[in-house]
Amino acid sequence: MDVYSLSDKGIAQELGHRIRALRLRKNITQQELAGAAMLSLNAIKSLESGRSKLSTLIAVLRELGALEQLDRFLPDTAISPMQLASMQGKQRERATGERGRKRVAGAKSKGEPEW
Repeated sequence: MDVYSLSDKGIAQELGHRIRALRLRKNITQQELAGAAMLSLNAIKSLESGRSKLSTLIAVLRELGALEQLDRFLPDTAISPMQLASMQGKQRERATGERGRKRVAGAKSKGEPEW
Protein backbone atom coordinates (compact mmCIF):
# COMPACT_ATOMS: atom_id res chain seq x y z
CA MET A 1 0.00 0.00 0.00
CA ASP A 2 1.32 3.43 -0.91
CA VAL A 3 0.42 5.44 2.20
CA TYR A 4 1.61 8.69 0.64
CA SER A 5 -1.18 8.45 -1.89
CA LEU A 6 -3.77 8.35 0.92
CA SER A 7 -5.20 11.35 2.74
CA ASP A 8 -4.77 11.63 6.50
CA LYS A 9 -8.36 10.46 6.89
CA GLY A 10 -7.66 7.52 4.57
CA ILE A 11 -4.65 6.47 6.64
CA ALA A 12 -6.71 6.71 9.85
CA GLN A 13 -9.41 4.55 8.27
CA GLU A 14 -6.81 1.99 7.18
CA LEU A 15 -5.45 1.82 10.73
CA GLY A 16 -9.00 1.35 11.99
CA HIS A 17 -9.57 -1.51 9.53
CA ARG A 18 -6.34 -3.17 10.66
CA ILE A 19 -7.30 -2.87 14.34
CA ARG A 20 -10.69 -4.39 13.54
CA ALA A 21 -9.06 -7.25 11.61
CA LEU A 22 -6.73 -7.96 14.54
CA ARG A 23 -9.66 -7.96 16.97
CA LEU A 24 -11.63 -10.35 14.75
CA ARG A 25 -8.60 -12.63 14.32
CA LYS A 26 -8.47 -12.90 18.10
CA ASN A 27 -12.25 -13.55 18.14
CA ILE A 28 -13.02 -10.67 20.52
CA THR A 29 -16.21 -8.65 20.29
CA GLN A 30 -16.16 -4.87 20.39
CA GLN A 31 -18.00 -5.01 23.73
CA GLU A 32 -15.46 -7.44 25.22
CA LEU A 33 -12.58 -5.30 24.04
CA ALA A 34 -14.20 -2.15 25.41
CA GLY A 35 -14.63 -3.78 28.83
CA ALA A 36 -11.10 -5.18 28.93
CA ALA A 37 -9.56 -1.84 27.89
CA MET A 38 -11.90 0.12 30.20
CA LEU A 39 -13.25 2.09 27.27
CA SER A 40 -16.74 2.70 25.97
CA LEU A 41 -18.18 0.71 23.10
CA ASN A 42 -18.37 3.98 21.14
CA ALA A 43 -14.61 4.50 21.65
CA ILE A 44 -13.93 1.10 20.04
CA LYS A 45 -16.32 1.83 17.19
CA SER A 46 -14.68 5.21 16.62
CA LEU A 47 -11.22 3.66 16.60
CA GLU A 48 -12.24 1.05 14.05
CA SER A 49 -13.75 3.71 11.82
CA GLY A 50 -10.60 5.82 11.93
CA ARG A 51 -11.78 8.49 14.35
CA SER A 52 -10.10 8.09 17.69
CA LYS A 53 -7.66 9.37 20.27
CA LEU A 54 -4.10 8.16 20.53
CA SER A 55 -4.75 7.02 24.11
CA THR A 56 -7.57 4.77 22.85
CA LEU A 57 -5.27 3.22 20.26
CA ILE A 58 -2.66 2.48 22.92
CA ALA A 59 -5.20 0.92 25.29
CA VAL A 60 -6.62 -1.28 22.51
CA LEU A 61 -3.19 -2.39 21.30
CA ARG A 62 -2.32 -3.30 24.90
CA GLU A 63 -5.45 -5.44 25.24
CA LEU A 64 -4.89 -7.09 21.86
CA GLY A 65 -1.29 -7.91 22.81
CA ALA A 66 0.11 -5.81 19.98
CA LEU A 67 1.98 -2.97 21.73
CA GLU A 68 5.24 -4.10 20.13
CA GLN A 69 3.76 -2.90 16.84
CA LEU A 70 4.34 0.67 18.03
CA ASP A 71 8.09 0.08 17.94
CA ARG A 72 7.82 -1.09 14.34
CA PHE A 73 5.51 1.80 13.55
CA LEU A 74 7.87 4.47 14.84
CA PRO A 75 11.27 3.05 15.83
CA ASP A 76 13.49 4.78 18.35
CA THR A 77 15.95 7.08 16.60
CA ALA A 78 19.55 6.55 17.58
CA ILE A 79 22.04 9.40 17.75
CA SER A 80 25.17 8.91 15.70
CA PRO A 81 28.48 8.87 17.61
CA MET A 82 29.54 12.03 15.74
CA GLN A 83 26.39 13.90 16.78
CA LEU A 84 26.80 12.72 20.36
CA ALA A 85 30.42 13.92 20.42
CA SER A 86 29.51 17.32 18.98
CA MET A 87 26.73 17.72 21.54
CA GLN A 88 29.12 16.73 24.35
CA GLY A 89 26.75 14.04 25.66
CA LYS A 90 23.72 16.36 25.88
CA GLN A 91 20.38 15.32 24.47
CA ARG A 92 18.80 17.58 21.85
CA GLU A 93 15.67 19.30 23.12
CA ARG A 94 14.73 21.71 20.32
CA ALA A 95 14.91 22.01 16.55
CA THR A 96 16.48 25.07 14.92
CA GLY A 97 13.88 25.22 12.15
CA GLU A 98 14.42 27.80 9.40
CA ARG A 99 17.35 29.39 11.21
CA GLY A 100 19.31 26.11 11.08
CA ARG A 101 18.49 25.49 7.44
CA LYS A 102 19.68 28.97 6.48
CA ARG A 103 22.92 28.42 8.36
CA VAL A 104 23.54 25.12 6.55
CA ALA A 105 22.69 26.73 3.21
CA GLY A 106 25.12 29.54 4.03
CA ALA A 107 27.86 27.02 4.87
CA LYS A 108 27.48 25.41 1.45
CA SER A 109 27.77 28.73 -0.35
CA LYS A 110 31.03 29.52 1.47
CA GLY A 111 32.55 26.33 0.11
CA GLU A 112 32.42 24.45 3.43
CA PRO A 113 31.53 20.76 3.23
CA GLU A 114 27.99 19.65 4.15
CA TRP A 115 29.21 17.05 6.57
